[in-house]
Amino acid sequence: MHYEKLAIPDVVLLTPNVFGDERGFFMETFRQNEFEAHCGNYQFVQDNHSQSAQGILRGLHYQLHQPQGKLVRVTRGEVFDVAVDMRKSSPTFGQWVGAMLSEENKQMLWVPPGFAHGFYVTSEKAEFQYKCTDYYAPGDEVSLRWDDPAIGIKWPLANSRLPALSSKDQHGVNFSDAPRFD
Repeated sequence: MHYEKLAIPDVVLLTPNVFGDERGFFMETFRQNEFEAHCGNYQFVQDNHSQSAQGILRGLHYQLHQPQGKLVRVTRGEVFDVAVDMRKSSPTFGQWVGAMLSEENKQMLWVPPGFAHGFYVTSEKAEFQYKCTDYYAPGDEVSLRWDDPAIGIKWPLANSRLPALSSKDQHGVNFSDAPRFD
């Protein structure tokens, strides 16, 4: 596995070694001791799997009192995955990083606790899987506005159409009003 720190160094892009032949491929998707060496000492307690159609945007979400770190990957299709630093004591507070994750590149993104996270589906359909460091707590979740100009995320919108959002995400809070981590 290759670990690459992005412009926000706590967010790490993981690229697995893929071994393939005419029968298919094999890759290791997670190894605890290597993950700890490159990303920190975290334990995962929940795995999730979602499917979405092109033009769906999920996020930007985070939990304030039960923050979740997420190790995310795409097993079908392609998404643009984004992390926004919500830690007010961080030198990268309010900044974002993004990566295209796909079934072809097989890359994963580590989004540590203290970040808002979201993704936009660029392919016809996508299956998105992720490991979490804490349990989902719906009453603790914050939805940050996906298009807040204070953040300025450059979403690769299909045909320049607005994304399809859940009701919760349609009512996301502005960055200036969003609760923050210390």
